[in-house]
Amino acid sequence: MNTDTFDTDTALEAARALDRILASRMHRRKVMGQEVLVPGQLGQALRLPLLLRRLQSRQLRQREKGLEDFNALWETLSGPTRRRVLDALGRYDPQALSWEDKRSNRRPRGSIDDP
Repeated sequence: MNTDTFDTDTALEAARALDRILASRMHRRKVMGQEVLVPGQLGQALRLPLLLRRLQSRQLRQREKGLEDFNALWETLSGPTRRRVLDALGRYDPQALSWEDKRSNRRPRGSIDDP
């Protein structure tokens, strides 16, 4: 997906999905000699809470800054993480579908060509 297709609403949805995906990752750590699972904190390291607040702001300037930040972040994400976010949003690539799939002859919801 091209970052030109993101507006503040779609960026907000994608940022929320990314936050959920990153929070669901678990890591093993040794604490006092025992191995425990701890939730991932990559979302906080990427400053997703700040980005979400900016995208939800009432001020247009803050929302635009949040959109710029999200587009910059989107470029740095790995391919599998991007696909997981797009899957969580319900988007798909019509050219990647098989002929038997009923969605293969339609464009995904929210594409640029939608009226």
